[in-house]
Amino acid sequence: MDELTVNHEAAIQELRDMHNITMTTLYEEHARTMRDLRKAHEQQKVTLEEDFEKLRLSLQDQVDTLLFQKSSLRDKAKRFEEALRRSTDEHIDTLAPYQHIEEDLKSLKDVVEMKNNQIHQQEKKISDLERVAQKNVVLEERMQVLQQQNEDLMARIDNNLALSRQLSEENANLQENVEKENGEKKRLSRNNEELLWRLQTSPLCSPCSSPIHRSFSTSPTLSSSITPLADLAS
Repeated sequence: MDELTVNHEAAIQELRDMHNITMTTLYEEHARTMRDLRKAHEQQKVTLEEDFEKLRLSLQDQVDTLLFQKSSLRDKAKRFEEALRRSTDEHIDTLAPYQHIEEDLKSLKDVVEMKNNQIHQQEKKISDLERVAQKNVVLEERMQVLQQQNEDLMARIDNNLALSRQLSEENANLQENVEKENGEKKRLSRNNEELLWRLQTSPLCSPCSSPIHRSFSTSPTLSSSITPLADLAS
């Protein structure tokens, strides 16, 4: 128990020493922080006082300038009022011709209103003309498209006419060739018929016993030459 008591007292004393050291350190840090804050506060206070003094002087200059301008304007207003008062009596006779100014203003107002109505009507006409111009532009574009299509159709018609003329010429040439061939066939047919008629009506021999008939009937060469003539005539 004595040993535990001694150890306990030693531990308590150690804790007290540590507490005293900690409190001393904290106190010193707190004091140092307070000194820094007080110093910063003093510097900020000095800066604010300097800025305030500069601002006060600037505002005082502005106030003095405004007061001077106010005094000058008051003097000018007094002088203008006195001059106006003096000139009022002098210009009463001068303003006599303007006694009917209200009537003139009313007439002028009526004229201005009439002019405004005319301007409004002109603007409406211009708007209508602009719409018509837009329609004309659209119609002109459509007309150009139709004109281009018409030109294309005319070109196609020209091409078809040229092709038709070419075909007509070729047809005429073919017709001429056909007619020539038909004429040649007819000529050969007439020659063949004339030749057959001469052979049949020859006085030298009869159709059956004449040497020519026999030669025609016996000779394969002459027989073969007469047969195409007969076919050609048919």
